[in-house]
Amino acid sequence: MAEEKKGFFKRLVSGLTKTRDNIVSGFDSIFSGFSHIDDDFYEELEEILVMGDIGIHATEEIIENLKKKVKENHIKEPADCRELLINSIKEQMYVGDTAYRFEEETSVVLVIGVNGVGKTTTIGKLAGKLKSQGKKVILGAADTFRAAAGEQLTEWANRAGVEIVGGQEGSDPGSVVYDAVQAAKARKADVLLCDTAGRLHNKKNLMEELKKINRILEKEYPEAYRETLVVLDATTGQNALVQAKQFSEAAEITGIVLTKMDGTAKGGIAVAIHSELGIPVKYIGVGESIDDLQKFDADQFVDALFEKEDVNE
Repeated sequence: MAEEKKGFFKRLVSGLTKTRDNIVSGFDSIFSGFSHIDDDFYEELEEILVMGDIGIHATEEIIENLKKKVKENHIKEPADCRELLINSIKEQMYVGDTAYRFEEETSVVLVIGVNGVGKTTTIGKLAGKLKSQGKKVILGAADTFRAAAGEQLTEWANRAGVEIVGGQEGSDPGSVVYDAVQAAKARKADVLLCDTAGRLHNKKNLMEELKKINRILEKEYPEAYRETLVVLDATTGQNALVQAKQFSEAAEITGIVLTKMDGTAKGGIAVAIHSELGIPVKYIGVGESIDDLQKFDADQFVDALFEKEDVNE
């Protein structure tokens, strides 16, 4: 496990190169360029954070936190702020130990997200992860709207070695979820992972569909712990934040999965989403293989962002 984590950290460090170039080089010039800590110093820092897609809300909180720490610790040198800033960002991003409760209980995980963000792949990888932990997993292919969704998911189910319950293209997603629940109960599954259609341009339809799915789950599977994850593409930056907002209006979201963290200059969006919406990022993906989806670790993420040695090694 430590090896896997170490490998992932290295991939995360290289995946965040563009984001780091975007944010950290600016920081370094501020920390070394300013001779003392004043309003201009904080303003410059603020600008870099906002430009790095960390978002206005998160930036304000990070800067406030930093000012407080500078005062408390009587810090005079800008260079001494670096560590404080790093810790301030980590505090913003802390996920909490209860974030993965669904892994420990009989649960239903609904996965939503627009097409093209890597939703199906994420479900496949998540299924593989849970299976490798010894869980019995069933996939519900309730994205009956997109032609190839079912086939793609079946491919991932085979790869992960888990069962899949699907419906015909164009069939009612609710009925697929109903069938999947019956299968999960009959086979005593630990986790039922449901793919759902991601259509944001018609939010009303999406809301109705999710409400219907939720009604079915409440009625047919009340004992199951509920988790709703939204998959977002990190490369879209602020647009990912907008999508997260819209989805959170349509459903009660419990966590975010950020894909395509490799090669984006907008990795800071992870901080923004958490801060703006109060929804934690629970998983991040930095590539195509099944190991490239990992639980989000705030310390690891921020260390990779600032290219510090992995503290967990």
